[in-house]
Amino acid sequence: MATKKTEKKDPIAHLSELIQGIKVAMMTTVEEDGTLRSRPMWTHDRDFDGELWFFTREHSPKVDEVERDHHVNLSYSEPGKDRYVSVSGMARLVLDKEKARELWNPTLKAWFPLGVDDPELALLCVTVNKAEYWDTPNKRMVQLVGFVKSVLTGEQFRPGENEKVNLDESGPALH
Repeated sequence: MATKKTEKKDPIAHLSELIQGIKVAMMTTVEEDGTLRSRPMWTHDRDFDGELWFFTREHSPKVDEVERDHHVNLSYSEPGKDRYVSVSGMARLVLDKEKARELWNPTLKAWFPLGVDDPELALLCVTVNKAEYWDTPNKRMVQLVGFVKSVLTGEQFRPGENEKVNLDESGPALH
């Protein structure tokens, strides 16, 4: 897939559109020995504003890993729509019952039977630094025709858009 410049899209709004509706992200943290470890995390259905929030238990291995090394990666995948997003950022533990109430969803009772008052309930907030996405908005038949054309002509197959986004301190920038 080719990297392509996009006409002045707001990267935060575009990332919000891409991850909207994807219920589970794979969160990768760094273990004490440097090994990468991924686990599924339930994503809140809310607009992305540069931060992503996740419920967790305060005394869980992922919290220990995040406390030791704040770098995390989140992978979002929706194969049915050929949409893939990789997000890198810095995670921090947040012990804030008001924020937990704001984000609370009754489905979370499966993990936190005592609700927001669960003494182990905590939040992980990921401040996104960089993201990369692969988005193929075309129908499968259009992709198939493009693939066949590529095979016949010897030109590289370009099924969709691939872009790197940098959300550093100087503001959003597309690369």
